[in-house]
Amino acid sequence: MIVVCIVAGVLLAAAAFLTVYRTLAGPGTLDRVVGLDSLVSISAAGLAVWAVYSDDTTVVPGIVALALVGFLGSAAVTRFRVRDDR
Repeated sequence: MIVVCIVAGVLLAAAAFLTVYRTLAGPGTLDRVVGLDSLVSISAAGLAVWAVYSDDTTVVPGIVALALVGFLGSAAVTRFRVRDDR
């Protein structure tokens, strides 16, 4: 189980690095918003891997909060972006 957690952590770190690069290099605002939403999702997945690795369930409310903030942030930006396009 430890090997699986380590492999998952390395893959999540690589995904975070690539997402940060894409967020900084993104030509548009919407690309950056998608990148930040991806970073929030990667952070939630990282917390989930840590919860499995350490057998600690106290981080589960943090995972739920990150998921909620990520969803609400994306919905709000999308709503205002659609309003700007009209």
